[in-house]
Amino acid sequence: MKKVRKAVIPAAGLGTRFLPATKALPKEMLPIVNKPTIQYIVEEAVQAGIEDIIIVTGKGKRAIEDHFDNAYELEQNLIHKGKLDLLKKVRESSKIDIHYIRQKSPKGLGHAVWCARKFIGDEPFAVLLGDDIVEAEKPCIQQLAEHYEQTGCSVIGVKEVPENETHRYGIIDPESQNGRLYNVSRFVEKPKENPPSNLAIIGRYVLTPEIFDFLDKKEIGAGGEIQLTDAIQKLNELQGVYAYQYEGKRYDVGETLGFVLTNIEMALKNKDLQQDVLKGIEKILRDNKLPLV
Repeated sequence: MKKVRKAVIPAAGLGTRFLPATKALPKEMLPIVNKPTIQYIVEEAVQAGIEDIIIVTGKGKRAIEDHFDNAYELEQNLIHKGKLDLLKKVRESSKIDIHYIRQKSPKGLGHAVWCARKFIGDEPFAVLLGDDIVEAEKPCIQQLAEHYEQTGCSVIGVKEVPENETHRYGIIDPESQNGRLYNVSRFVEKPKENPPSNLAIIGRYVLTPEIFDFLDKKEIGAGGEIQLTDAIQKLNELQGVYAYQYEGKRYDVGETLGFVLTNIEMALKNKDLQQDVLKGIEKILRDNKLPLV
C-alpha cells in the first residue's frame, strides 16, 4: 500500500467573511498572534511526514507564495542587527518546498481539489483546509493517514458540533462505530434540517485518487458549487470511506468570532505575552464597565 506523501491545501477562497481586511490580503495570511494561519496548516503537514505540498491559490494570493519564499533583504537586515532569534523564525517558513497551482474561477472546494489532480497522480493524498487549526500531540492529518494505512480506505476527520451549527458543515450519518472510527452510511453537505448526526467534517481528509473520477464530472451541489462532500459520498458508495473523530483541539479560524477568540487563546498560551494580555483584557473590561468574568 502506498503511503500518504502528498498534501493539497486549498487557498483560493475570496475570504468574504473577513472583508474589508481581505480586499487585498489573502485570508490565509491573516495572523494568529504573529504567524499567518496558513503556516500552522503547512507545519501540521510537515510534522506528519508529508513530503510534497501543493497550495491551490487564486487571483490576489501572491502574498502566500512570497511568505514561503526566501526574503534575502529582510534576512540580511536581521543579521546586521543581530536579531538571530527572529531570523530563525523568518527562515522557518522558507525551508519548506511548496508547489502552487491556480484555481482560475471560484467553483468550490471540490473543484479546488480537482485542480491538483495531475500533481497527485495515482497516490493517496491529504487535504488540509485553512479554516481549521488543530492542536494535537500527534498531528491530526497523521492520525488520519495511520488509519488509511490500516484500512486502505479514505478517512475523513470529524468532530462533534452543536446541533444548531450542523447546517454549516458536511455531516456524517454513522452506520457503526469502533472506538473513534466510524463506518459511514452517507455524507450530507450542509443539511438544512434533520441532520443525521452532530458529527461534522472538519477540514482534514485523506483520500484515495479515485475521488478524481467523481470530481471530474464537475457536478454542482450546495451553494451552486462543486462540493467535495458530494464526491466523497460517491466514493463511499464505490469503496467505503471512514470517518475518524480525531484527538486534539480544533480552532475555527474561518469566521470572525472564532478568529478573534483563537488569537486571544493563542496569545494567552504564549509565555512572553500571557501576563500582559491578561492585564490588557482586565483593563478593557474595566474601561468599558463590563463585568470581570
